[in-house]
Amino acid sequence: MWTAIALHTTPGAPEFIEPEVALVTAGVDYDVLGIGHHDVDEADRAAIVAAHPRPRFKQRILEAFTDGMRSRPEGTFGTVNADVLAHYVPGFERGDFVDTILDSPWAE
Repeated sequence: MWTAIALHTTPGAPEFIEPEVALVTAGVDYDVLGIGHHDVDEADRAAIVAAHPRPRFKQRILEAFTDGMRSRPEGTFGTVNADVLAHYVPGFERGDFVDTILDSPWAE
C-alpha cells in the first residue's frame, strides 16, 4: 500500500509495478481528476455518487491538501502540491528544479 500511495502521482510508473499500485492510481485519477469519467456509464456514475456522495469534493480536497502542506511548503518541491499552495497560500514561492541545479555548490 505504501508503494501505491507513494507512486500514484508518478505518471508512467504505476502500471509497471504491482497491480494494486496501478489500481490505486486509476482510482485516484478517476475520483479526483475525472480521468476516464466518460468511460463509466452515466447510470453507474449516479449509483456510485448515490452510495458515496461528493458534497463540495473539489473544494474540500483542495482545502485538505492546503491545510496539510501549509506548514511544510518545502515538501511540495517537484510535486503537484506546489500548484495547490501557489493557488491558496499568499506569498508561496515554489522551488525551481533548474535553479536548484544551477545553484549547486559544485563547480562545472
